[in-house]
Amino acid sequence: MLPGSRDDRGRQPLRDACAGAAAGLHVGGHRLFVTNLGIEPMATETITLAGGCFWCLEAVYEQVEGVQGVESGYSNGTLANPSYEQVCSGETGHAEVVRVRFDPEVIALREILEIFFAIHDPTSLNRQGNDIGTQYRSGIYTHDPAQAELARAVLAEVDAAVGGRAVTELRSESNYSRAEDYHQHYFARNPGQGYCAFVVAPKVEKFRHTFAARLKR
Repeated sequence: MLPGSRDDRGRQPLRDACAGAAAGLHVGGHRLFVTNLGIEPMATETITLAGGCFWCLEAVYEQVEGVQGVESGYSNGTLANPSYEQVCSGETGHAEVVRVRFDPEVIALREILEIFFAIHDPTSLNRQGNDIGTQYRSGIYTHDPAQAELARAVLAEVDAAVGGRAVTELRSESNYSRAEDYHQHYFARNPGQGYCAFVVAPKVEKFRHTFAARLKR
């Protein structure tokens, strides 16, 4: 190993709500929509991204305003529910990914993707730094046609900016599975671990400096 590598929506009746009234509010950190019919979660979107070790992407997106949840996992491979060791073998075809769930009224998908392209190298094929293998490829895995259309446009802009050298793959998400528990919130729980200190932390600092207006408050 190289150094430094490594819709079902619940409804609660509002008896006191005025007929036709509608307002946004926050409960338990979640944006809700209130009408005379009840309380419903605001619409959210999910996009799945691959850009090297998932610890790096997770650590950044957990600090982004408007992001409601980040989950590390494996996607777009051939084996159902692979283990970390199987993915690392390179034989399953999976990428290490994060599923980013966000509120599009707070942060747009375009901004999610702009952050993505700023914190990894989209011109590096199957490699980010000393992390080498197909599981570390650059990829955007969409959840609906509208996402695919926007991602295609953003990717084209990035490709033009890097002289046609972008190798980011764009596909629909498939065969996703959640990574093991010990991978979840890894940087937040292990900031002093070697890889976190020397690889993840600089990416987080780059995000905090470049996108200061997008930090959670």
